[in-house]
Amino acid sequence: MNEDTTAREACDLGWSIAMLGRRYAAIVDPVFENFPRGARGYQLLHTVVHKRIPTQNALADYLGIDRTVMPYFVDDLQSAGYVQRQDDPSDRRVRTVIATPEGIAQYQMLSQQVLRAEQAFFDGFADEDRAVFVQSLSDLARRSRSYTPPEGR
Repeated sequence: MNEDTTAREACDLGWSIAMLGRRYAAIVDPVFENFPRGARGYQLLHTVVHKRIPTQNALADYLGIDRTVMPYFVDDLQSAGYVQRQDDPSDRRVRTVIATPEGIAQYQMLSQQVLRAEQAFFDGFADEDRAVFVQSLSDLARRSRSYTPPEGR
């Protein structure tokens, strides 16, 4: 076994995920330094731009944000003019968070900056390797959303 193979095999998955998260944050988070709620605020804006999630509670569940904190996220993005709460015509108790035209423009600008930062993150990776990695990570993330630990844990 060569040194490179030994190092690869000795790598702990948890450590690898933590190191990737740390490096990703160091490279990408500066894009969000002036954005309300930082990267998590951007994730909220990304979600309301791309998905129609009917309630704040469902949005909190989707993003993994505590339901008691979600209104503050929405308030901050609403104060910045990026989102608004829209009443559901069929149920006045339901208010859907939607992106404003200003929010969509801000999202488009930020997403370009994120893309450039992610290109730096993947520097040295072949395009096809990056595509496979991102697709695999997305698949794992989607499956992880629905994971429930066995009882007793």
